Amino acid sequence: MAMKRLQMMEQNRAKLIAAARKAFADKGYAAASMDEFTAAAGLTRGALYHNFGDKRGLLAAVVDQIDSEMAARAQAIGAKANDDWLGLLAEGAAYIEMALDPEVQRIVLLDGPAVLGDPSQWPSQSSCLQATTRTVDRLISDGVFKPVDPEAAARLLNGAALNAALWIAASSNPQEVLPKAIGAFQSLATGFLKNPI
Repeated sequence: MAMKRLQMMEQNRAKLIAAARKAFADKGYAAASMDEFTAAAGLTRGALYHNFGDKRGLLAAVVDQIDSEMAARAQAIGAKANDDWLGLLAEGAAYIEMALDPEVQRIVLLDGPAVLGDPSQWPSQSSCLQATTRTVDRLISDGVFKPVDPEAAARLLNGAALNAALWIAASSNPQEVLPKAIGAFQSLATGFLKNPI
């Protein structure tokens, strides 16, 4: 009985996140209504309040889901390089390029920071930081990077990728900004190399 209840709660949560994700992408946070989410999910406002507290809590769950998907996609692209250094560059470029996706732009890069505050404090960004720190640590151990503090380097690299994505999302011409942002990110990353290229 308790297992069925937990499954139902998880299904309701997933329905609300899916409905909110669509509404936030289509209309933006300010214009999307809680009645819209609950109607689309076939649930009551009580279910929304129970699972997320309020509309802001639901946005946080949607942002976490999308940002986690972005990180996983970028990490998968980086892993294809079969080289930590090239993988780090590919991962950063992939994350920055995702700022061209309208859903990512509106929900994660524009509404997310405006409503939820500093993205570097989001749980999804924290897990990205841990992954980047591990990569930087390996690059230092392998003699590819200078002996710097791995967390400090990871914070700067992740911050650069995030701020590049924020710049693209806020730009009136994202396609024009993209190569500039990726080029600058790669130049910054190259500064950590023990023997710069």
